[in-house]
Amino acid sequence: MRFLTSGESHGPKLSAIVEGFPANLEIDKERMTNELIKRQGGYGRGRRMQIEKDTFQFGSGIRHAKTLGSPIMIEIINDDFKHWSKIMGSDPLTPEEAESMRRVITKPRPGHADLVGGMKYNMRDLRNVLERSSARETAARVAVGALCKELLHALDIRIVSRVKQIGSVRDEGRYNLADIREFSDQSSVRMVSEEKTGEAEELIDATKKNGDSIGGVVEVIVENPIPGLGSHVHYDRKLDAKIAGSVVSINAFKGVEFGAGFEAASTPGSEVQDEITYDDEKGYTRRTNNLGGFEGGMTTGMPIVVKAVMKPIPTLYKPLLSVDINSKEEFKATIERSDACAVPAASVVCEHMVAIEVARAVLDKFPHDDMDELKAAVGAYKKRVKEY
Repeated sequence: MRFLTSGESHGPKLSAIVEGFPANLEIDKERMTNELIKRQGGYGRGRRMQIEKDTFQFGSGIRHAKTLGSPIMIEIINDDFKHWSKIMGSDPLTPEEAESMRRVITKPRPGHADLVGGMKYNMRDLRNVLERSSARETAARVAVGALCKELLHALDIRIVSRVKQIGSVRDEGRYNLADIREFSDQSSVRMVSEEKTGEAEELIDATKKNGDSIGGVVEVIVENPIPGLGSHVHYDRKLDAKIAGSVVSINAFKGVEFGAGFEAASTPGSEVQDEITYDDEKGYTRRTNNLGGFEGGMTTGMPIVVKAVMKPIPTLYKPLLSVDINSKEEFKATIERSDACAVPAASVVCEHMVAIEVARAVLDKFPHDDMDELKAAVGAYKKRVKEY
């Protein structure tokens, strides 16, 4: 399974092409739409989320709510494009229009792709860089991830996410998966604790008032994964490595850990490794899950636990120092519309990037021209490894 996204932040639409899905998978479009709505939520978001509705449509690959086995096209219309049609349109400009063009950007923002992208692609208007590097593109990735969650749902694999930390506010409580599933979706910051939700809101308000931004830590948990996804044989087939790469590909994400993660550095090996047990009903399992559901780059069948850190958004309302690429003079960096905190939304994006990699691993391992073929192959394999 592979996918490709296209589109700019203020362009006419975002699109995605997904290739390699089995035929006859039933699609719940309302459930997919709810995933896109969750990405737009969260305390501290900017005005852009009030403009865009992020409703999507299928352009191909789906007929009567079932996949055809052919490439699936997903489109998300940018409602704000009507105000940007001259600035972001594909038609050529007259010399007069080009001369009077507004919103040309020559002052790169620290922490963004602006300067390096401009140098790499030889762009004198840095809008050509920031429009594509914008986190707006993640709406298309969430749509692809929502499609992947439909596949995983049919195989009884579930994925949940939550925010563990915003700035100095940490929600370190130990929760069962049902609590995370229920309360993170209800919380304005996707924390499970109501008390910590209030503290995080206060911190976001104070940060926004100061013209600053704030980051945090998110957690994704995959329930009931199939054991043996990924491979120990080749470095580029290890599933934990693929998940780590996909997570860090999300805008502003700077680090990933699995299970106990970096805490393992200060913990004796006897307390880190997950002891193996066998149960006639469940088959092989582990007493603990410090390794986050992975051994040797492969899933163990225990829940996959991924934690990731998001840096503060670099677009600030008290802009940092930059240099004009034309005059080389120092200026305060250009301000684009931005959020004080996007960690809650980022947890949703992270959840869907993990869903994409798990779904890809499933389809890499099992024959899947048709959903019945896929389900039969998965069922036979799970029976075999249980009796191993």
